[in-house]
Amino acid sequence: MKALFIGGTGTISTDVVALAQQRGWEITLLNRGSKKMPEGIHSIIADINDEETVAKAIASEHYDVVAQFIGYTAEDVKRDIRLFQNKTRQYIFISSASAYQKLLADYRITESTPLVNPYWQYSRNKIEAEEVLMAAYRTNGFPVTIVRPSHTYNGTKPPVSVHGDKGNWQILKRILDGKPVIIPGDGSSLWTLTHSKDFAKGYVGLMANPHAIGNAFHITTDESMTWNQIYQTIADALGKPLNALHVASDFLAKHSDHYDFRGELLGDKAATVVFDNSKIKRLVPDFICNTSMADGLRQAVHYMLSHPESQIPDPEFDSWCDRIANAISAADKAFELS
Repeated sequence: MKALFIGGTGTISTDVVALAQQRGWEITLLNRGSKKMPEGIHSIIADINDEETVAKAIASEHYDVVAQFIGYTAEDVKRDIRLFQNKTRQYIFISSASAYQKLLADYRITESTPLVNPYWQYSRNKIEAEEVLMAAYRTNGFPVTIVRPSHTYNGTKPPVSVHGDKGNWQILKRILDGKPVIIPGDGSSLWTLTHSKDFAKGYVGLMANPHAIGNAFHITTDESMTWNQIYQTIADALGKPLNALHVASDFLAKHSDHYDFRGELLGDKAATVVFDNSKIKRLVPDFICNTSMADGLRQAVHYMLSHPESQIPDPEFDSWCDRIANAISAADKAFELS
């Protein structure tokens, strides 16, 4: 069985590629070659946006699966339909669970939950891409499967609700230094974190699965934790008390400088998410998440502590956090004096 992965070296896709190879798939990665290729993997060094070059590279090829991990817009998938219409038995598109309805009409998210997100252009782009693909399936039989991951991580950094452009380390550093750590809202909304090794089991189970054609699936753990619990677990793993500063998500979005906290918070992380994974479990019976959220968070903290190269300072984000904390403190004092 042959699969072409477009991308294939990212946070989610690396473990998918490894598991597919372990299960006997012949894997080819199509990307720009900026990262080291795994052993035993074929490669096509090209930019997927260079349609002519890619078409020539795959001219004599046919795949059982084409796995698209770096498609984001309707134009991206229109290009892929042109490239792979007669080249694959299945095209799997990575969409996003952030595409689901905001605000939710029902706290339980199924694949039938409406797709609408007025807060985040990223999510709207994914929705438009899905619509193009499903239209191609209905009209031309394009063999699409849509996968909607939620917050998926690989254990090298603990997921947080807000961070700067240089990653998550500055949040851990603020905890270590005893500084206020911003938690959106009152921290009681539920969130779901899925380890990439667990996600891979669901994804690979959909590869060459005839029941997956024309269908959409989210692949997440069944577990949820509040953001308060997530940050407390991180602080406990660091051996430090948590100095939590709860700030309204609307306030953070309004005063987020160049950060896209309107999209990432109001359009995603500020909402409670509880996923019903019945659909993926029916098609992939061995899909079981073995990494609990607490264990995964602790492992990620320990990884960052033991890998100094991942400890990238972010003074700009740190300064923004201080400004938010000072603004909240000033408001409290003004109220007390009034």
